Amino acid sequence: MPDQLTPLLLVGTGAMSGAYAKVLKALGQPFIAAGRGAERAEAFAREWGVEAGHGPLPEQIAKFETVPQTAIVAVSAVNLAEATAQLIKAGVRRLLVEKPVALNQADAEKLDELARDAGAEVHVAYNRRFYASVEAARKIIDADGGVLSVKFDFTEARTRIEALDKDPAELAGWLYGNSTHVIDLAFFLGGHPKTIFAQSRGGLAWHPSGAIFTGCGTTDKGADFSYHANWLAPGRWGVEVMTAKSRLVLQPMEQLFLQNQQSFAVEAVAIDDALDKEFKPGLYRQTEAFLSGKPDPRLMSLSEQAKAFKDYTVIRDGNISNFEGENRS
Repeated sequence: MPDQLTPLLLVGTGAMSGAYAKVLKALGQPFIAAGRGAERAEAFAREWGVEAGHGPLPEQIAKFETVPQTAIVAVSAVNLAEATAQLIKAGVRRLLVEKPVALNQADAEKLDELARDAGAEVHVAYNRRFYASVEAARKIIDADGGVLSVKFDFTEARTRIEALDKDPAELAGWLYGNSTHVIDLAFFLGGHPKTIFAQSRGGLAWHPSGAIFTGCGTTDKGADFSYHANWLAPGRWGVEVMTAKSRLVLQPMEQLFLQNQQSFAVEAVAIDDALDKEFKPGLYRQTEAFLSGKPDPRLMSLSEQAKAFKDYTVIRDGNISNFEGENRS
């Protein structure tokens, strides 16, 4: 790993940063942290035995003798874009940023332009792409000859969300900031949308743009897809992938179930998920892939995320869109 001798900058000192700290320690990757509040930063420093600053991020960066070239950004969703932009402007050139990197398409595209102009390599952290269950599903899909169709459900637990102390802007962008874990995984496995026929209706006080989402379309892998999410009713996240030989069920997404062509039974698939149990699921493999510096299709680029916002917006707003002919890579 090229960055092991040079400390990485971990931006954030909350729970998600703690999950990254555990992985970085296990990988032997030196790091320093940058938080906002003094109390939390000091607690983080004691827990992980690292240097942890606090205060405005630009002021902390200005104190470095040498600006770290690599950073992981794990701050709240409403602050992701600003923190990432500050790091790029300061000279950081490799970044792994927690999803969704921005809470709207315009900010994602603006940040992508900034990164490209600066020559910065930015990846968006969708850790579910790195689940052991997903890796096993990918192998089965390849062995079966590819995906025929996909269906997914990104129903959110409304009552649990309403009990959280979240910024109103983050709640209003909840589909972008949270539901895209499922949407991204479905399209990661089934292909980028070429067409989307979407419908959304209803709304919540904190998410007025919709509460019931249904739709279908086709992907650039020749697969059909459909989805149904109802935030007013009980439900749970899930992705199902159909091949010529198998129905693969990721529900819960940390596990993989399979129904073959000759049976109605849906059986669990044995997976090597030791890392997903020891660390936050997917995070060890995701961080390892990022630190390696090698190309990995599971690492989403910022440019890909900026384009994906078009899909997310169509789904959220309930529009009909045809992306055929557009370069989605």
